[in-house]
Amino acid sequence: MRTSLIGTLGTALILTVATESFGQANYFNNSRNWAFNKKEVYFGLASTHFLGDLGGGDGPGRQKSPADIDFRSTRVGLNGGFRYRFAPRFATKTNFNFGIVSGDDKFAGEEYRKSRNLSFRSPIIELSQQLEFIFYYEENIKSSKKRMGSYYNNSRQAYLFAGVGAFYYNPQAKTDVGDWVALRPLGTEGQNMPDGPKPYGMFSASIPVGIGFKATISPSWRIGFEVSIHNTFTDYIDDVSNRFYHNFAAQAAGPGGQLSVDMADRHIGNDQWFGQGKRRGNPDDNDAYIFFNVHLIKNLSYKATTKHGKAYRGLKTKF
Repeated sequence: MRTSLIGTLGTALILTVATESFGQANYFNNSRNWAFNKKEVYFGLASTHFLGDLGGGDGPGRQKSPADIDFRSTRVGLNGGFRYRFAPRFATKTNFNFGIVSGDDKFAGEEYRKSRNLSFRSPIIELSQQLEFIFYYEENIKSSKKRMGSYYNNSRQAYLFAGVGAFYYNPQAKTDVGDWVALRPLGTEGQNMPDGPKPYGMFSASIPVGIGFKATISPSWRIGFEVSIHNTFTDYIDDVSNRFYHNFAAQAAGPGGQLSVDMADRHIGNDQWFGQGKRRGNPDDNDAYIFFNVHLIKNLSYKATTKHGKAYRGLKTKF
């Protein structure tokens, strides 16, 4: 797991719990208003970022930590799901992510990666189940200023989450003439050769970990923000993992043809670092990706009322 992110999330949790112990949070912890916020559906937009062998930030390689994000390779994604809060501090959600991730060595600050000169893009289609720990919440019933006797549910929540998921990926890259080609069938690291590595699949598992915040913007709607890092069990989202195949002539005569060699080795300068049998990637650290989500959230558990003193109409849960 990415230790820097875990450390940051752990610090946030400790500070928040300590603050609640001495503040006014006990009032909200004892409140039963959380039951007005049990069921939600959400959808929104995301920015996506890749952490792997290709691309990287302006500094030296940082073992795929969030500090190695290359913001010039940012892409756009979509997000949606259903959330069920089963206790004041715990919720579970079924989450769907769709996005494109990309990386380009020309943006890297580290000399080896810049000289390697590889690039890629890949769709990410992910379905996951996540558990939330709500480390801060403030929930109450507020009176409307527009209509006498009208009430609405006000809620603010901050939470940590983790889960398990499965996702589809399919790395592609541009040829010298500008055409996009799928890299997996080419076997760029010799996967199609008898003595080459085993071909990788197009599906893998992920472990999303993140932090989020949401707040009421109207009686039934909220806006939310999330950042999550998705650690995976594959090193081939970018089609780069280990070494160049040791025999380019045999590779060119194989199923992938000359295009397999052309897409495998595109280095510029520093010839001693690249070529047959030499290092192409780092097989000891799997790929990851990041989603920054902005959600529009519909609360399904609460209905406002204009009847005096009856702000709980539409709630079926018994306290």
